[in-house]
Amino acid sequence: MTEIAYGVWDGVVYDNRPGMLASADRPVPPTLTNFDVFDDDNRIRAFFGDRGFFIFDTGVGLIDALWRQMAEAADQSCGKCTPCRMGTVLVRDALDTIRHGGKARLSLDEIATLAEQMTATSMCGLGQTCAKPLLAALRHFRDVVDGELKRGPQREPNGLTYLTAPCIEACPSRINVPRYIDFIRDGKPEHSLGVILQKYPMAATCGRVCVRFCEMACRRKMVDEAVGIKTLKRYVADQQKSGQALTFGRELIAHPLSQDMRVAVVGAGPAGLSCAYHLLLHGYRVDILEAMGEAGGMAAIGIPSYRLPKDVLRSETDIIAALGGRFLFNHELGRDVSIDDLFARGYRAVFLALGCQQGSRLGVAGEDPTVAGYESGIDFLLDVHDHVAGTRTITLSGDVVVVGGGNVAMDCARSALRMGADTVHIVYRRTREDMPADADEIEAALAEGIRFHYLATPMRILVEDRRIAGVELIRMRRTAPDGRGRRNVEPEPDTETILPCTTLIAAIGQQIKKDALRPEDGISLDRWNCVAVDPVDLATSRPGVFAGGDCSSGPSTLIHAMAAGLKATRSIDDWIRLGYVRFRPRSRMRRLLNDNRMLADDAVEVPVKPQYRVHHPELDPNVRTGMFEEVEQTICAEEAYREAKRCMRCYRIYSVITEQPIPEGA
Repeated sequence: MTEIAYGVWDGVVYDNRPGMLASADRPVPPTLTNFDVFDDDNRIRAFFGDRGFFIFDTGVGLIDALWRQMAEAADQSCGKCTPCRMGTVLVRDALDTIRHGGKARLSLDEIATLAEQMTATSMCGLGQTCAKPLLAALRHFRDVVDGELKRGPQREPNGLTYLTAPCIEACPSRINVPRYIDFIRDGKPEHSLGVILQKYPMAATCGRVCVRFCEMACRRKMVDEAVGIKTLKRYVADQQKSGQALTFGRELIAHPLSQDMRVAVVGAGPAGLSCAYHLLLHGYRVDILEAMGEAGGMAAIGIPSYRLPKDVLRSETDIIAALGGRFLFNHELGRDVSIDDLFARGYRAVFLALGCQQGSRLGVAGEDPTVAGYESGIDFLLDVHDHVAGTRTITLSGDVVVVGGGNVAMDCARSALRMGADTVHIVYRRTREDMPADADEIEAALAEGIRFHYLATPMRILVEDRRIAGVELIRMRRTAPDGRGRRNVEPEPDTETILPCTTLIAAIGQQIKKDALRPEDGISLDRWNCVAVDPVDLATSRPGVFAGGDCSSGPSTLIHAMAAGLKATRSIDDWIRLGYVRFRPRSRMRRLLNDNRMLADDAVEVPVKPQYRVHHPELDPNVRTGMFEEVEQTICAEEAYREAKRCMRCYRIYSVITEQPIPEGA
C-alpha cells in the first residue's frame, strides 16, 4: 500500500514524517487502491482533490501543486460570482509569484482568509471546493509552506489536473453536464447542443430514452430533487431542430484523410453510429454494414415510437450520411460478409457493434417458441415496429403476460396495450425495488393500468392446441442476507397459481446471434458468449478488430453503447496511425477516482433555496394507451431556464503529481 507522508482528507490530519506524531497517536490511513504508479513505473508523488490532499513524497513542492489547483479553478470559473471569479485569480497569481521566489501582494494569512471567503460564499461547487486543499495546507502544514518559501523557486512539477463533477463521472460518455446547462441558462441552446455533440450525435434520442445515470448522481437531491438533466438535453436538441435546421456536412471535417484510410463499422445501432460519427470527424472513410434495412439498431426496432418517434431517430442517423458515411443495409456479418472479406476489401480496421438481438428463453417446462402466442421480447418489439411502420399488420387480443423486469419488458407491456390486449401482466421474480427498468418506465406502466406480479416466476407454460393458454407461477420469497448483505430469492413451496393468457412474452434478456461470428474470424468470446475485449481499448483477440456496445458487454443502455463507440474511435485512430493504442491519462484518472470513491456524497454546505424540478408534460394515460403517439412532450424555454438555474455546478478539481511527465493522450 502507498504510504502517506502527510496530508489532510475529510478533515483528518495525517503526518507520518519523522519526528512528528507518535505511532500510537496517528489516525488509521485510508486504503488507497492503485495509487503506486500512474502509468508504467511513473510513481504518484501527491494527490489533490476537493476533500484535501495526500503527499507521498516529501520532495514534492507543495506550493507548486497548490498553484496548479488554483490555476485550473481560475480557468474554469464561470464568472457569475465575485468570490470565485476574483478569488481564484488573486490566489492563483499570489501563489505563482511565491513559487517563483517573488514577494506576492498577498501574505499567506491573507491568502487563507480569501480562500475561506471563497469556500463560504461562492455560488457553485467549483468555488466552494477548489481552495480546500490550500486551506488544509495553510492550517495544518504551515511549516512545509514556510520551508519552501526559504528554499526559493522549484522546478515545475509533472502531473495532470482533471476537472469533473459527480454527474460527469456517472455518465458513461462523460458529457460535461454543468457546461451544457450553463449555456441553457445563458440563453444559448445552440452552444449547449454543441457540448453534447462533442460526445455523440444522438442528442434528441438520448434526451428521450437515456436512463439518467447523471441524475442518480446529482447532488441537488440533497436539497430537493435531482436536476432534470435528460429533460434539458431533449429541450436543446428539439429547440435547435425546430428553430433552425442543423447542418452536418463534410466541411466539419477538419483534416480529411486519403481514400485508403477506410474503416468498416459492423452494426448501425448506437455504438456503431457513435463510432462512425467520430471516425468521420477524424477524417476517415467509413462504411456501416447493417443487417437490417434501416439504421438505429435496437433504438429503431426495440424502443417503441411512443418513447422515441422514428423521425427523431432518423434525423440523427442521417447525420452520418451527411458527414460522408456510407450505409450498406441488409449486409449481415456471417451471412453476407466475413471479417476476412472486410480486410480483403481494404479496410484498415473493423469495429464490431453487432448488438444483442436474439432473445433468451425462460427455460421452463412447456416452453416451445413455435407455438402461437409465444414470443421473445425482441421479436415482439420487432413486430410492433413493423406494425407501426405499416409494413405488417399485427393483431393482439386477450390477456398478455410479460416475463421480465427491465426496460424491454416495460416496452413490451406498454406496446401490448396499444396493440389491443385486454389486460397486460408483468411477472418479475424479485421486488419492485430490484427491477432494473428505469423508475419512470415502471411508473408509466402502472399509470397505464398494467398489472405487476412481484416475487413470482414461471414454472410451466400451458399450451392447448398449439396455442398459449396460460402460465403456472410460483411465489418467491427473499432469503436471509448472505455474507455480503445481499438477499436472493427462492421458491415458496405450495404457492403455485395459474395465470391464464393468450400471449406470453419472454423479456428476460438478449444475446448475440450465434451465427454472426465463425471460428475462422479469430474472435474470442467470453463465458457469456459476448465478444471478449480489452476493457481499456476495446481490442478483440484479432489485431485491427475492435468491439463495443451490447455485443461485448451484454445487454446494456444506449448511453453505454454510444460511449463505447467513442472509446473505439480513439483506439482505432491510434491503431491505424501509430500501430498501437496510446495510454489515456484522463481515463486513468477516472479509474483512480472511481476505484477510491473520491467523489464524496458530501453535504451541500452553502444554503440553497429549495425549488422542485420542472416536469415535462405528458399525454393523459387514458388517451395514450390507444395509440403510439409520443407520451412525453418537450418543455418550453422559460421552463428550461428555470430548471437550468437549479444546477449547483458541482465541479471538482483533482490533480496528481508524478515523478515523470505523463504521456499525452485523449
